[in-house]
Amino acid sequence: MMIKYERPTSLAARWARRIARFAFALFVAALLAHRFGPLITPHFMALAALSAGLALLAVLLAVIGFVRLWQVAAVGGIASFVAFVYAIVPIGAAGYALGEYFSKPAIYDVSTDTVTPPPWIKIPQVEQGWLKRAPEVTPEDREAQIVAYPGLTGRRYDGALDRVFQGVKIVAEKTGITIVAQEGAENAEADLEDMPAKPEEAAPADTDPDDVPIPLSRPDAVVDIEQPGRRSTDILVQGEWRTLIVGFRFDVLIRLREEAETTFVDMRVASRYGPHDLGLGSAFADQFLHALDAELLGIAGD
Repeated sequence: MMIKYERPTSLAARWARRIARFAFALFVAALLAHRFGPLITPHFMALAALSAGLALLAVLLAVIGFVRLWQVAAVGGIASFVAFVYAIVPIGAAGYALGEYFSKPAIYDVSTDTVTPPPWIKIPQVEQGWLKRAPEVTPEDREAQIVAYPGLTGRRYDGALDRVFQGVKIVAEKTGITIVAQEGAENAEADLEDMPAKPEEAAPADTDPDDVPIPLSRPDAVVDIEQPGRRSTDILVQGEWRTLIVGFRFDVLIRLREEAETTFVDMRVASRYGPHDLGLGSAFADQFLHALDAELLGIAGD
């Protein structure tokens, strides 16, 4: 008589595949809704954490399925492998975020000027949800930035204010910054005394010297009292930027200041949600300033 051996089935492997598929679908749906839809960052982070937790559970069940396969040749090896494949994405994203969280300082606002950072034209105000953070940036935060990102500094260019301002607008468009407000743009306009005189305004050659108007002293410039980090001659450009894949939102402030024959550019980048920017703010500021160097190639100073 022939005895037919029936292999047992690993329920753990089957559930691992189901849970991993659900975790993967949940993460992808949340990612798309956050990048292209109305899902805000606190809700996305909660759903991403949930999907990562489910993926970890699926991995645990898949390991049990492999153990059963080894011990009693239980059916479920393919299901366990598929569970591992689906779980890679949510677990990998969570692992990368945690790595950046613990390797970078817990700050959400970085600036090339840590003493008097550029002030916001419109102060970003959004509901943080469960991602609570301190409302103000502290000196300790600026010290942590200096230690973590010592190379994040402003740029000095030997060009005029209007030339650098044009370069900033071009680079802002190329890097995906949406400009929402700007102040002081009139400071980039040419001064009247630098414009050539019109021929009809020139005095005729036979004009009586007594009829020539006597030049009067220029009135004293009105000095506006502004907040720290801003002068009346500065140009401020504020915009919004989003990361390419996930769509994290950042507020960006660019300050242009004319000093003697040069123009100094400072930048401020702040994550809109949460107490930690995962190092993305510093990375974007560095990317923008390098792009500005390339745009204004030939007039960058030391």
